[in-house]
Amino acid sequence: MPFFPFAILRRAGWKRVLLFLALVVMVLAIGFLHTYTPGQYKFFHDTYRRLAYFPIVLGALWYGLWGGVVISVLASLAFIPHLVLYISGPPQAYLSELTEVVLYIAAGVVTGFIAGREARLRRKYEELSAKLERSYRRLARQARQLLEAEQQLAAGQQLSALGRLAASLAHEIKNPLTSIRGIGEIFCDEFPPGHEKYEFARMLIGEVERLDRTVREMLQLSRPERRPAAAGELQSLSVVLARVRQLVAHHLERKGISLHSEGEEAAAGVLCDGDKMVQVFLNILLNAIDELGPGGNIWLRVERREAAEVAVVVSDDGPGIAEERREEIFDPFVSGKENGTGLGLAISRRIVEHHGGSITCCESQRGGACFTILLPQRPRWRQGGRAPEDLLVADGEAEAS
Repeated sequence: MPFFPFAILRRAGWKRVLLFLALVVMVLAIGFLHTYTPGQYKFFHDTYRRLAYFPIVLGALWYGLWGGVVISVLASLAFIPHLVLYISGPPQAYLSELTEVVLYIAAGVVTGFIAGREARLRRKYEELSAKLERSYRRLARQARQLLEAEQQLAAGQQLSALGRLAASLAHEIKNPLTSIRGIGEIFCDEFPPGHEKYEFARMLIGEVERLDRTVREMLQLSRPERRPAAAGELQSLSVVLARVRQLVAHHLERKGISLHSEGEEAAAGVLCDGDKMVQVFLNILLNAIDELGPGGNIWLRVERREAAEVAVVVSDDGPGIAEERREEIFDPFVSGKENGTGLGLAISRRIVEHHGGSITCCESQRGGACFTILLPQRPRWRQGGRAPEDLLVADGEAEAS
């Protein structure tokens, strides 16, 4: 079994081992000078005696009590050859030199004890500081969670108020809208296409349709998501993406925009509420089409992230979204369009999160916007039960906000 101090030194690291060896060499050098310096040079021997306290004190400060004891014992042993010179002399001189050995050991023990106590206090304060740091991080995390909960509560209150307002106004608004649309269609029948009043009638019908879509989006946002009643209502994500491509094909062709798709085979085994997820992808793709000019490009990529998760990444080479707005665009009534309702992406996030997934926005590698929809292999419904029949946006009519 190795000598105890050296076993400690090895565990402490080679740097501390080398420092300890340097102290040992210093002690041996002082003992060598004592031994080979003639006894009549009293000044030099007094200097050597005082020099021996330096390695003793350093050993105690650096290595604690055991370091002070070991170095002081080595210094005493190195002092013995010089002490032998005084055995045959007067007893007073011999005892004076012997006292130096006692002082060496006393200095090592006392200094080592004080240094060890200081080291223990330092470790104690470091542990206390680490505990305080952990407590601070935990409090900061809890504070963030409280702020997030407060924000979610505020959003929930907003949606609750919106739901009550939408429920009370829906029928009052939709009935007059139906009448106004009917009047507009009568005007269209009265005047031939190209007539000034015919164009005004078409504008009237278009505004009525836009207002009707806004009312339906408000109703949908204010009502709880429902779980499909039967497993048959679930569709493969690959089927959903195929439907979406068909629905946006006309918009892409009209604006001269290219849609590039890759990795869709990874979506084959992923199940979701088909109608709802069609609405999500329509919102994102129609937003991108509105922002892009002729010759623009949209990339739709499906990739496996984990064994039970798949990511659908939709990116473009358009103007993109400012970093400070990438989170708020998912809030209700926040829209970058002059006539947008600001509900499309809010509804999309709600649908994706109801499936147990997430939707985020960042900058694409091509400078435009990049939306990542992360979905589980099978929906992990966030809410149970079944709400009244949702007013879904029909295929092809989903309006991007």
